[in-house]
Amino acid sequence: MLSEEVIKDRSSNIRRIALVIQYDGSSYCGWQRQDKGLSVQGSLEDAIQELDPIRPVKCVAAGRTDSGVHASGQVVHFDSCGPIPAHRWPKALNGRLPRSIRILEAQETFFNWHACYSAKNRRYRYSIFNASRPNLFISKWTWHKYQSRLNEDLMREALSQLLGTHDFRAFEKAGSNRSSSITTIEDISIKRTGDLIAVDVQATGFLYGMVRLLMGQLVAVGEKKLTLKDFEKRWKEGNRSEVRESAPPNGLCLIRVGYDEKLFSKEASLDTFPGFLLENLDTPKNTF
Repeated sequence: MLSEEVIKDRSSNIRRIALVIQYDGSSYCGWQRQDKGLSVQGSLEDAIQELDPIRPVKCVAAGRTDSGVHASGQVVHFDSCGPIPAHRWPKALNGRLPRSIRILEAQETFFNWHACYSAKNRRYRYSIFNASRPNLFISKWTWHKYQSRLNEDLMREALSQLLGTHDFRAFEKAGSNRSSSITTIEDISIKRTGDLIAVDVQATGFLYGMVRLLMGQLVAVGEKKLTLKDFEKRWKEGNRSEVRESAPPNGLCLIRVGYDEKLFSKEASLDTFPGFLLENLDTPKNTF
């Protein structure tokens, strides 16, 4: 716990609370509150307002996930002037939130700490269920690719090109308000476990729609519909007009946000993605 004189706004009793939050994005129009549609931000702010009604509540997230995208390790901050101590917020909020949103942990932090601007990186995981038959119990969290077995070795080779700082405008959807399409991919990996394929991408920042557009191209490589040479040409030359394939949102999950400060426990901030999507279950694989 940080010292009280550092944490508090010295002109008031306002405290900054940081949360680790999970949500199933299937029923939401995304993180951001909107005039039409149910949002994660709106649901969370309404629950906090019930418990701390003195001042308007504004929640800020590390990443603004789109409609249908999930989070297992999203980080959020809000300011509170009520009496509830930080460690009691998860239980208090989980009793008021829908079951599709859970608070894992809460910590009081520096008043100038920011869930978005203080973040050093974010890590997303895209999950593909590559079996000939569907599986109802993981369909909400994976992209079912059943036409053929994907070649993960080709996909891995394509991914290896992306490490480092590059201009990724080929993987940026229209409507972005970023001033630059240059960002740094710090880590990228692909792992097949039976019929499940998990692709992890960690970057200092993500362009609007970047992971889903990248995954659409990557799966085309795995299907051998797009050659490695053409994949490289498209992103290096910024050929956005040729990047038409976008992966569906249900396979995408924000799994981790990195900060210089170690605010949260490892259990809440690092090990939150469902284990059944990482481990090889003792069941026969579907064949094509």
